Amino acid sequence: MSAPSAVPVSLAEIARIAGVGRAAVSNWRRRHDSFPTRIGGTDVSPQFSLGEVELWLRDNGKLKDNGGREFLWPRFEALGSRDESGLAVAEAARRMRSPHARAAAFELSAEARDLADEAARLGRSEGPRETFEFLLQRWLETHVRQLSTTPPRLAALMARIALASRLGEAEGGLTVFDPACGTGHLPAAAAQEYDGSDLAVLACEQDPALAALASARLGFITEDRQVRSEIATADALREDPFAGARADIALCNPPFNERDWGYEELATDQRWAHGLPPRTEPELAWVQHLLSHLKPGGVAVIVLPPAVASRKAGRRIRGSLLRTGALRAVVALPPGSAQPHSVSLQLWVLRAAPDSSAPGPTYQDVLLVDATRFARPGSREPGPNWDALDCFVLSALETLDRPDDDPPESAVRIPLLDLLDDEVDVTPGRYTASSTEPSGVELAASWQELAESLADLAGHAQHLSKLDFETEVLQTTAAVGDLVKAGALTLRAGQHSLETMESRRDPTIPLLTVADLLMDGRPSGVLPANSAQAVAEEGDVVVAGVVRAFKAWVHEGPPVALGAQLYTLRVDPEKLDAHFLAGCLRAPANGRQAGTHASSSSRVDIRRLQVLQLPLEEQTAYADTFRRLMAFEALLTKTDALGKGLVNDVSDRLAAGGLIA
Repeated sequence: MSAPSAVPVSLAEIARIAGVGRAAVSNWRRRHDSFPTRIGGTDVSPQFSLGEVELWLRDNGKLKDNGGREFLWPRFEALGSRDESGLAVAEAARRMRSPHARAAAFELSAEARDLADEAARLGRSEGPRETFEFLLQRWLETHVRQLSTTPPRLAALMARIALASRLGEAEGGLTVFDPACGTGHLPAAAAQEYDGSDLAVLACEQDPALAALASARLGFITEDRQVRSEIATADALREDPFAGARADIALCNPPFNERDWGYEELATDQRWAHGLPPRTEPELAWVQHLLSHLKPGGVAVIVLPPAVASRKAGRRIRGSLLRTGALRAVVALPPGSAQPHSVSLQLWVLRAAPDSSAPGPTYQDVLLVDATRFARPGSREPGPNWDALDCFVLSALETLDRPDDDPPESAVRIPLLDLLDDEVDVTPGRYTASSTEPSGVELAASWQELAESLADLAGHAQHLSKLDFETEVLQTTAAVGDLVKAGALTLRAGQHSLETMESRRDPTIPLLTVADLLMDGRPSGVLPANSAQAVAEEGDVVVAGVVRAFKAWVHEGPPVALGAQLYTLRVDPEKLDAHFLAGCLRAPANGRQAGTHASSSSRVDIRRLQVLQLPLEEQTAYADTFRRLMAFEALLTKTDALGKGLVNDVSDRLAAGGLIA
């Protein structure tokens, strides 16, 4: 694909196009006089001509086979306007599905129309759905500060909750409703989770660009399934385009804290069956809007800020929702589940009263679920452990209509009489904190586990304290780069993932990144099983080449793909012991001499790391000691966590009283 020379691209864009890290592009720029000259930007953030960059990459053999999508996106970004680039992406998707479709319902510039045509041709050759999802993701990343989307894993969880909690079977197929659909994450998740053959989607979005992108996304779903979708562009509260329509499930992630939601003009609206929402409580207007569109026994799941559960202005409406059985459960999510990431958002599970002609349950309590403990705190934005979170929330909600079954830990049934007080506070943490105090048996078990851990620590400390070292013998070392040249090991570098498949069901492989190491060390993403990403196999040495997370270890278990700044070293077993190599590499002094340490994000030059030169038979003793040292470090971490947990638990028990002197 030929790229217009007038389109500017940054160093980060060039790195994406070439499939390398940004540092590699900076090195090319310094080392090659023929590298394109800057056409704009600043010295810190320079911009280059896309056409000149493409020509240079091809001439110098730096262009990997990433298809034409990476060259295509900068031209969408160069359109300038957020709305025009979004509408152009939506138009490209429409033409991918229907090459001879009539003109779009929205206005596009001549440049945007031509770009949509070119993108459609590329999509038909490289995969329409994949090309659209690529362009949509890049558009969302570019305008992330202006948009609030529902993460795919949260959308899938909400859809599964709604499908599992509705009463009765959907007659004539399932109808899904979303009055603030954005780019269609929630309706798309419902379509993917629903295994029936007949599905109807009714959705609304006030922003024309978002509505067009949602329509395009759902259009791909209709290709191989009986899905009828209608996306309206309107203000759902002021101008309800689906008045009178009823749905089996409703999903919504509405805008938060919008005071201008129509308080004056909607004062007498019939949707306010539980009371007129105060001007400061727009979220309760969305709650009642969803309920007004549910069929008998239908379920709505809505994302809400935590203040809605306790604000004084909304207590009368919350009380009515409880008394009528409309509010069935509240789930407190971990911080980082969705924007804003610093807040522990909540899911409210609402249910419309079942048909009066059919016997229905009598509600005497509400299920409150505190899932905040599944957070995975990181260096910047926290994120949940999605697999554990999904399992816990769904298992808790399985007991929703089974009063004889006890919910799991951190979930509790609260009688309505206990909630209908002067505050009507439905915040889960207020009620689950007292219910999770450890029993005497649990405390005794924790003390026993701590004692065993301390005993193991003492054993390791006794052994390690007897180590003796010769100080007069000169030890020689070899750099990793030299060992690679000698064939003693092979080195592969991880890279930025260009094809994460978080929401697909194809065969996948876990993806480990530096961000995962800064959290809990578990892979958080997945890649296609046939990805070209560097993969660590059982017995390989993995090294994190960044100062803030520098470490090395021998990989155990199934294969794992490596992200940027992670490296895999595969040893020749006749020359090197893997545990010996990992122990030498992770020495702090080794990392210091091989890294710049200008900042916490500075990189460690893996090829400069030093390894002792010892015969293979002498490496064994070192390898055993290195492994014992790692076990000692792991025990220290475990013992620290056990001790702090016991301090907190015993403090809670003491503060609750009942101490036997």
